[in-house]
Amino acid sequence: MHLWGIDLGGTKIEGVILESHKNPRVLARHRVPTEADQGYEHIISQVAKVVGLLSDETGLRPGHIGIGHPGTLDPNTQAIKNANTTALNGKPFDKDLSHRLGIPVRLANDANCFAVAEALLGAVPEVLPAAEVVFGVILGTGVGGGWVVHQKVLNGRQGIAGEWGHNYLDESGGRCYCGKIGCVETVFSGPALEKFYAQLSGEARRLPDIVARAEAGTDPAAAQTMDRLIHYFGKAIAVVINIMDPDAIVLGGGVGNIDRLYTDGKAEAQKHLFNTRIDTVFLKPKLGDSAGVYGAALL
Repeated sequence: MHLWGIDLGGTKIEGVILESHKNPRVLARHRVPTEADQGYEHIISQVAKVVGLLSDETGLRPGHIGIGHPGTLDPNTQAIKNANTTALNGKPFDKDLSHRLGIPVRLANDANCFAVAEALLGAVPEVLPAAEVVFGVILGTGVGGGWVVHQKVLNGRQGIAGEWGHNYLDESGGRCYCGKIGCVETVFSGPALEKFYAQLSGEARRLPDIVARAEAGTDPAAAQTMDRLIHYFGKAIAVVINIMDPDAIVLGGGVGNIDRLYTDGKAEAQKHLFNTRIDTVFLKPKLGDSAGVYGAALL
């Protein structure tokens, strides 16, 4: 059975058709801009456009489709909440999209899609094929996560399972877009790290440049920014491990490319763990920017 997936991002909408779950060969793939500033109905039209492009290329028609998106579908109100693509918030996105496409639609948070793709098709099967509990982490413009337990996405009663990016971490992060102060996301998301560096140095630099300068040992402000990342990452991820004790954690997003997270970050987490050692395996993602759309198709 062919699997159809859509990854709805803030800047682009990507669609894919996979041959099957057992053979996830890509039959077609298309991208269009999200253009979220043009409103909710336009976003729906852009999703429909991607589906049309996939159909036109292959001659196939979907019987149902999986959609990965920012925020979550509240299981009680049946409307999107917590999306940084704010045009979606408060809308019955699955119902409206299903009506537009004329087929059943299954929604999931984009971090959940990342997690299920890496757990079933990506990094985890190669290293821990018997893994039962996997936490997929997004460390990028925002901080999020998703749980895969016994090969199924864990959504939770309120649809917020895995949203560790909005746990309280430290007041120094300041106010978050969610309205609270000191969320994990405000402390070591990509923009938060760039902001901290700028406050120290008086210079605005992109994160890859800050990382490179820290590794070269030529910029004390860059080194302090990275040390702060490691300190707070360890504290934040230890809470997750203490609660669910995952077999593996996959670190996605731009911040997840920082090598020290897999060594110093893991060691820092051990300091806060309710155990004498840390057996959790930290993995780099295998699927790159395909993870979100692959995960949507797996829905």
